Amino acid sequence: MNEDRHDAPITPDTVAAEEMNAAAEEIARLRSDLVRLAAEFDNYRKGVAREREIYREKALDEAVLALLPVYDALQRALHAHEGEEQGSAVREGLIQLQRLVQEELKRLGCVGYDSVNKPFDPLYHEALFAEETDVERNVILDEFERGFTRNGRVVRPAKVKVSLGRPGGVRG
Repeated sequence: MNEDRHDAPITPDTVAAEEMNAAAEEIARLRSDLVRLAAEFDNYRKGVAREREIYREKALDEAVLALLPVYDALQRALHAHEGEEQGSAVREGLIQLQRLVQEELKRLGCVGYDSVNKPFDPLYHEALFAEETDVERNVILDEFERGFTRNGRVVRPAKVKVSLGRPGGVRG
């Protein structure tokens, strides 16, 4: 017989302890996996919410952009009927329609801004024409289409005519 053998006999206590250690390790691993999955799901949920908000904002911007040509057409029609008397049915109808469109634009968070006699800003203005005048350089002389912002962002820049400064003056 081999007397150098140092094997301890397997007892029920040894088996139970090994099984308990294995079970504890498995529980710890599963708990770690559960915490990781919960964090991943929370990040996914937040990402979907951010994406949904981006799509919502884009849809509202598109709705505003669809209404702006109607607003512009009403402005031109009112300008064309400017000389008519105050009680004119056509003029009153146009004014009511314009108010409805303005209310809807406001409900969508859209605000128009004035540009005439203000400095040209390429973030807010699109220069269609430039003209030499006695007015200071880069000052807006006329506005062809009104600019609009929505929640602090430019939805449509104003289309404007800009001063180049005095004729024959120093250009910079």
